[in-house]
Amino acid sequence: HSRFSTNTFPSWNRAHPYRYIAHNGEINTLRGNINWMHAREALFVSEAFGEDTKKILPIIDPNGSDSAMFDNTLELLVLAGRPLAHAMMMMIPEPWSNPESMDDSRRAFYQYHSCLMEPWDGPASIAFTDGKQMGAILDRNGLRPSRYYVTKDGLVIMASEAGVLEVDPANVAQKGRLQPGRMFLVDTEQGRIIDDAEIKQKFSTERPYRQWLDEFLVHLDDLPDAPSVPQPDHESLLQRQIAFGYTHEDERIIITPMARDGVEAIGSMGNDAALAVLSNKPRLLYDYFKQLFAQVTNPPIDCIREELITSAETRLGSEGNLLHPTPSACRRVELKWPVLTNEEFAKIRRMELPGLKVGVLPILFRVTRGEQGLRKSLEELCLMARRLIEEEEISVIILSDRGVNRDFAPIPALLAIAGLHHYLIREGLRTRMSLILETGEAREVHHFSLLIGYGCSAINPYVAFETIDDMIREGLLPNIDHKKACLNFVKAASKGVIKVMSKMGISAIQSYRGAQVFEAVGIRQDIIDQFFTWTPSRVGGIGLRTIANEVLMRHRAAYPERLVDGHVLPEGGQYKWRDDGEYHLFNPETIHRLQKAVRTGSYAVFKDYAQLVNDQAKNLCTLRGLLAFKPGDPVPLEEVEPVETIMKRFKTGAMSYGSISKEAHETLAIAMNRIGGKSNTGEGGE
Repeated sequence: HSRFSTNTFPSWNRAHPYRYIAHNGEINTLRGNINWMHAREALFVSEAFGEDTKKILPIIDPNGSDSAMFDNTLELLVLAGRPLAHAMMMMIPEPWSNPESMDDSRRAFYQYHSCLMEPWDGPASIAFTDGKQMGAILDRNGLRPSRYYVTKDGLVIMASEAGVLEVDPANVAQKGRLQPGRMFLVDTEQGRIIDDAEIKQKFSTERPYRQWLDEFLVHLDDLPDAPSVPQPDHESLLQRQIAFGYTHEDERIIITPMARDGVEAIGSMGNDAALAVLSNKPRLLYDYFKQLFAQVTNPPIDCIREELITSAETRLGSEGNLLHPTPSACRRVELKWPVLTNEEFAKIRRMELPGLKVGVLPILFRVTRGEQGLRKSLEELCLMARRLIEEEEISVIILSDRGVNRDFAPIPALLAIAGLHHYLIREGLRTRMSLILETGEAREVHHFSLLIGYGCSAINPYVAFETIDDMIREGLLPNIDHKKACLNFVKAASKGVIKVMSKMGISAIQSYRGAQVFEAVGIRQDIIDQFFTWTPSRVGGIGLRTIANEVLMRHRAAYPERLVDGHVLPEGGQYKWRDDGEYHLFNPETIHRLQKAVRTGSYAVFKDYAQLVNDQAKNLCTLRGLLAFKPGDPVPLEEVEPVETIMKRFKTGAMSYGSISKEAHETLAIAMNRIGGKSNTGEGGE
């Protein structure tokens, strides 16, 4: 692999091959893989390393490329005792959740190891060797080419394309290409190529993985039903909705198609509303983040046509020692989707199983204390979580914002999840528990994607489900019952997350969890460092004070000191223009001017329209609207040379258009028309 890495700055120490691999492709889940490996280090115990285990930490070199970090992890697994091919099957598993043709022993192998480690996901063709065996493996999507020749005189050639070496066709014994999720292995000691099926049959039957899973893995359906939670009355729900920022738009545009049809709402490309950091409305913290997308050589996945290779399963519970797996390492609760209905969440909340203890922590802060109350509550949240893990051996922690009332406001769910996630990573406790969120905030696919991307295993959006029930009672969702509507919502939300992560080339929600494939727009760096560590942020912005103030603005609207004109949901205005909603670049005034200019052919009206759209700094809509071109030094009109001389200087590049005054612009424009044999005497004359 003679060239440098494409997604990091070129340097010789990043040139391939590494100690065990050479890699063509990208690891899209890298940030999450690094975080989880760092968190697992606290549990490492190995006979191979003995008391020297601490000397090899940290396992991953933070200055390496994605390929180097993959190599670091593979080297650890191999030196700790796993065969090379076994370790590769753990790190790049084939899609095992959906294919019905896969034999049960192989499926059990992958299912067991998914309890130990998340896949390193992304387009990857990886060649690997330990000096005795040499092989290659292709990612589950098959998004990198790997073609091979085997000659009659015992030479094996594999490369991205056929024809890298000249081979006599008469000497070719076999040729082919590596299939998605498949492995190609040459054993130099045995002097043969080992077939993919033989490799996987060997490792999948070495240990009784199916027996271990049957004994320790718990499925959500196996848990006993819990008593149903009483539904709030319309007025109580309305207070909750306003406190969590709901609008009529959320009900009509977002929730209705999800509950009715089981699909995410369809919207147009682009967003002409103000950025959250520039908005004069209180915005949820989710709006300050943007999902990153696959770049040039990093293809997205078609999650509809390639449904077989996507996976939505997630697991709850603590991880075991990665270096010494035991049967009980799969003592987890397996969920089909990361979004839980109220009934499913109640099952988990009441769960009492060996090694699967549940604890609940509130994410609320006192209204009267503002920013200081928010900061203090976040600090207490981290300390309480640490106590639950270390002293009570809790393996599933629920963060809940139920209990919002006149005195207590909700901590933004994303802030609580991300802050606790990174705190526990820094303390080496993260893999000893799973995080579940019971929140009234989340209702959009973007919300669920962010929460999972920052470490949340499962989410119960209870206010969204209460809203669905209320809409059914009000006749806004006819011909559908509670159970069907809630299942539709869960399906739409989960499929939406898969759609979003597939745009980054990620196939499994297990890999997406903690991957942080987002950038922040408008959050101060100290907040990023503490709560959203390693998240890209190219501009500064708000701190805890503004975050607390925006929560309290919504809270005061939900619990006013005096009810004046009735209590109703605000109309909204984020997706469609409303007079009292968000400012939009395209609004009735701008659209009217544009239509009038087109119909009348009036250049003057068009200039009015252009001025309204261009004047973004006044309405604080976009970052570019805050910028202005730095003017050059103007040339006074009396110093302007004759027209012919000016034209000659322009043609030779000796003068730029931005370096002359407004009056000279007009003179030059008239001169250019005259020289071209044309005369511009229409409206807007220069």
